[in-house]
Amino acid sequence: MQIKKYLYRFGYDPTEQALSQLESKYIFNTEDHNKLLFSDIKIEPSSSAFLKSRLDIISFSEDYSTLIQEIKKEEIHIEDFKIEYIVLGGDTTEYDQRLEKLRDIGYSIEGTPDYHHPKNTYALCFYNGIWCFGLYIKNKYDWHKHKEKPHSYSNSISIHIAKALVNIAAKGNKEKILLDACCGVGTIILEACFAGYNIEGCDINWKICRNARENISYFNYQSIIYRADIKDIQKRYDTIIIDLPYNLLSTASDKDVLHIIESSSRITDRLIIVSTSDITAFIHNVNFDIVDFCQIGKRGKRKFSRKIWVCIKNKKVN
Repeated sequence: MQIKKYLYRFGYDPTEQALSQLESKYIFNTEDHNKLLFSDIKIEPSSSAFLKSRLDIISFSEDYSTLIQEIKKEEIHIEDFKIEYIVLGGDTTEYDQRLEKLRDIGYSIEGTPDYHHPKNTYALCFYNGIWCFGLYIKNKYDWHKHKEKPHSYSNSISIHIAKALVNIAAKGNKEKILLDACCGVGTIILEACFAGYNIEGCDINWKICRNARENISYFNYQSIIYRADIKDIQKRYDTIIIDLPYNLLSTASDKDVLHIIESSSRITDRLIIVSTSDITAFIHNVNFDIVDFCQIGKRGKRKFSRKIWVCIKNKKVN
């Protein structure tokens, strides 16, 4: 097994698996295996709803004694540290043995541990016959604070979906410039701002725009929200995210849907579209190709699902 710089752990329920794997494909260029992924790409766990943690691998070995010697060679000097044992699939190490190994590592580090309020956390794990030790960074779930935004809609997409859309749109690249073409109260924009992405928003409804601006300001983020029809936006974007209107507060006819997609297609070469119905014909009508697709269910609502379309401009069309 090839060991890379980072080991990521994922967490998602069955309704979210397809979305998590689509997000992983665009961040890491591959999907997780059994909710684990080794990668040389560094991503903050809190930027995704599905990443539980990242292990920055310092030392690894098939032989545990050799691992301890490698850790000692690192000459780690640090105060207020903690060491955890990560139990992964296939690891049959008993609890008492795990504690003993954690003590071995603790004695190999110079400094005073702090088990209750550590400044740094290290971790040990065993996977596919290899021992891995490294710095352990967990998803802090600070983004849960966005649930307390001043303005919300009951039918808005979930934070989990919003975070995934942003990552799929930007591919983990914070240099990309994104637009949320039907931004609503800013659910997607909040997650983009939290993760440090460059995003702007647009909505035709002045009241909704006002609510979105207040939500952004409430968390001290900065993002431009245009109160405009998407057809009037002239700036070009690397990717445009479109969560098509569908609820009682903001419905859209087929004509409206085509207008939004067609107008967006003028100012980008890449679209990420969320819809509750089949919009294949609309996408092809604006000369975009569908390169990826997934469907997300909703817990407790078997008949309700959202469809996510990843589309790029067909360069062969004049």
